[in-house]
Amino acid sequence: MKIEEAIQVLKDKGYKYTDKRKDMITLLKNEDKYLSAKQIQLALNDRYPGISFDTVYRNLHTFSQLNIVETTEWAGEKKFRLACISHHHHHFICESCGDTKVIEYCPVAVFKEEIPDVEIKSHKIELYGLCEKCK
Repeated sequence: MKIEEAIQVLKDKGYKYTDKRKDMITLLKNEDKYLSAKQIQLALNDRYPGISFDTVYRNLHTFSQLNIVETTEWAGEKKFRLACISHHHHHFICESCGDTKVIEYCPVAVFKEEIPDVEIKSHKIELYGLCEKCK
């Protein structure tokens, strides 16, 4: 998702445009990996001294509800990244640095064969490990 698209989603849904929201979205776009709310708070603290964790988390929750960000959870912590909307794919996520890599292959057809009597409405497949730099 582009920064302008994310901001337009906020405006279309009646949310106020703020520099903090734009800077959060820009950070997620530039980092291009999963980040925790704490990491985002620390990254924004120079520009917004004293920005509260609650402010960051509330905005991330709003972004999640509007499908601006994707969420995952590992090591007992929720992480966020800017949503990928160009096409359907999955991610490899480095457990050390949070870097992500796109996986184009989707195995949902295999699952449909194994459980043919169910209706799969959605799915999310993530692979976790160490990237080339961290291993």
